[in-house]
This record gives sequence, C-alpha cells and structure tokens, in this order.
Amino acid sequence: MLPRKIIAASISGPLFAIILAMIEPYGENAFRSVSNYISAVADATVIYMWYSFPVILVYGVSTSLLSDKIGEVYVRRRKGKEEVISFIMHIIFGLVLFVFSLGASILFFITDRLLKRREKEYGWAISMISLVLPILTFFLAMEIAER
Repeated sequence: MLPRKIIAASISGPLFAIILAMIEPYGENAFRSVSNYISAVADATVIYMWYSFPVILVYGVSTSLLSDKIGEVYVRRRKGKEEVISFIMHIIFGLVLFVFSLGASILFFITDRLLKRREKEYGWAISMISLVLPILTFFLAMEIAER
C-alpha cells in the first residue's frame, strides 16, 4: 500500500501545484497577456511545488495510510464503506491549512482511489520512478518561468 501512496503523492503533488498556480498565479502583471499569465503560472508552480510537495509526500502519505487503516478498522467493527470513512478522515487531516491543504487532500484521495481501482500491485521500483514526475514538473516550470 505504501508504494501506491507514494505514486499518488507523485501525481497529486504536481497537479495540486499547477492547479493552484492557475488559480493564484504569481505577480501583479499576470493577467495582462497570455505570455505573462503562462510565466506567472510557471513561477507560482515552482514556488508551490517547493513548499507543497514535501508536505504532500510526508504528511499526505502518512495521514492517507492512517485514514485507510481507520476506515478498515471501522468497517470490520461496523458495517459501512471503507472509502467513505477514509474520505472523511482525509478531509479531517486536510483541514490543517484550510482551503489549500483541503484541496490537496481531496486531490490525493481521488488519485489514490483511481490507482487502487486499477487493482495493480505497485512495487517499490515504480514508486521511486514516480518521484521523477514532481522533479520534472519543478524543473520544467523553472525553465518556462525563466523565459
């Protein structure tokens, strides 16, 4: 389960940074032209990736594991859906920084459930390779921001 969570963080981290950057681009001239907007989104993506991805990787993976375990225990003791309990726990853990972390936790939950639905066994090699995605996103956004 841990390798799948790392893959979910590797996917949802860059997605979160890009979506947040599109909503909150960096710079006061962001909306003057399309090229300014793209540059501002790239700048913001770099900043958001720098700060959010380590948190999503460490805090998100650990609280997601805990949320799933709580969901499993709840289902064993009472009848209910593990996904619903896990989602509620993701929401609770995601309220740490309100809107920002809540959005990240929901995106993480959705990404993780999509990976889980594939019913594929994810190994450590794939989870380590998946860490290339946030690194590439970071450097690509840096390159775009410099232009």
